[in-house]
Amino acid sequence: MAKKDHVSETPATAFLKANGVEFTEHPYEYLEHGGAQHSAQVLGFDPFTVVKTLVMEDEKARPLLVLMHGNRKVSTKNLARQIGAKSVEPCKPEVANRHSGYLVGGTSPFGTRKAMPVYIEGTILSLPRICINGGRRGYLVGLDPQVCVKLLGAKPVQCALEE
Repeated sequence: MAKKDHVSETPATAFLKANGVEFTEHPYEYLEHGGAQHSAQVLGFDPFTVVKTLVMEDEKARPLLVLMHGNRKVSTKNLARQIGAKSVEPCKPEVANRHSGYLVGGTSPFGTRKAMPVYIEGTILSLPRICINGGRRGYLVGLDPQVCVKLLGAKPVQCALEE
């Protein structure tokens, strides 16, 4: 596939291209509430390497992004403690959409409408490559997880729970 012949042009892919990031594209049939487990299954990826982007908020309703393995859940208690918040909880879908500019199920940490602090499960950073949402439902991009630290200032946290 030619460089400029992209599967999908989204704010996320525009952001990645503007920053010179090499990425692969992985479109798939989107399934409502299928999540990262579904995309990993249909694309043949280990769900541990498919990273979901979760829009959450602290007790003051300040939004933040959490990048988590596709087959893990976020311990909101552990996360809150590590980031110095009293509590953290997922945003309601319409609130998440407003903060990120993406539809839930198509949320990418790249090219969000609002700049938000980004937290990444530390074990993701030891993976050679991850697949993460490319800015629309049914579309992942594959890249080096260090991109999340370099371009988003993602801070490593330990808050994964077995799904």
